[in-house]
Amino acid sequence: MPDHQINLNDDERALLEIVRQRQGLADIEQAAEWLIKSRLRKQLKNMTGRGRALYQVERKLK
Repeated sequence: MPDHQINLNDDERALLEIVRQRQGLADIEQAAEWLIKSRLRKQLKNMTGRGRALYQVERKLK
């Protein structure tokens, strides 16, 4: 996935650490990505009534 800089305070970092441990992820960046994808899946399901796969699309250079 593309890299984006997210500024976190101590409470947010602690929350991501809890998610990281519960999900067995390697770092808090993966925890943030997991939370974002989880939220997107939930919203897509609410909008369409179906689950959708989320994966990175490779762009073709012109």
